Amino acid sequence: MNLRKLASYGPALILIIALLALWQLYVQVGQISPLFLPSPTAIVAALAQNWPIIYDNTLQTLLETVLGILLATLFGLAMAILLDISSWMRRAIYPLLVISQTIPMIALAPLLLIWIGPDIRSKLIVVIIYCFFPIAVACADGLASVEPELINLLRSMRATRWQILWMVRLPAALPSFFSGLRIAATYSVVGAIFGEYVGAEKGLGIYMQRATNSFAISQVFAAIVVTAALSLLLFGLVSLIERIALPWYHGATYRRA
Repeated sequence: MNLRKLASYGPALILIIALLALWQLYVQVGQISPLFLPSPTAIVAALAQNWPIIYDNTLQTLLETVLGILLATLFGLAMAILLDISSWMRRAIYPLLVISQTIPMIALAPLLLIWIGPDIRSKLIVVIIYCFFPIAVACADGLASVEPELINLLRSMRATRWQILWMVRLPAALPSFFSGLRIAATYSVVGAIFGEYVGAEKGLGIYMQRATNSFAISQVFAAIVVTAALSLLLFGLVSLIERIALPWYHGATYRRA
């Protein structure tokens, strides 16, 4: 990462520091009760004091998140290819994909807990539901946006449908796929925590629920900080994988910029 890329994050860092400073000042000057709104320094102190417990719960949430997003990626890619192969399947399944995102998770998650139980499977299903849609839709749109000239060229060379898919459609759809995967990465941690919040033995979701019931608001905010850090970490990891997998795409982007 060059200096110009690092400098591009400067305004965001300055804004974050300014907001944290205003938050700290507001709590101190206004004498806000820590049971209502803890200061940033109190949150950092709670994070440090409770780090062994938070770390243990974070590992469980991270396991659910990674497994869930991997399964969602496999299902999303398979569904995108299926939608691309058959226009009839696209017309039949695409509306169902949209409808699946209208189901309120607050109603579905307790049902999954009843049907499956409090083990990791119910959390994985919640994460998959959160992440499946953006991956499938982005990849399907990428597959459909391939230049017809390239497809006609391979057809003139008597390439099969699967050869065209492997050699042209999938490589051309990778930028769209990674865009959907980045969106899914930010949703995945939230999905895992929501599944834990409904019912679990361990994880950041159940940790936040117990801290809330104990009125340990600073510990709730500490868990929120860890949640945000996990989301940013996964987002950055997907971006890094994209740069490694698609050097030609980012090179062209930088040249256009």
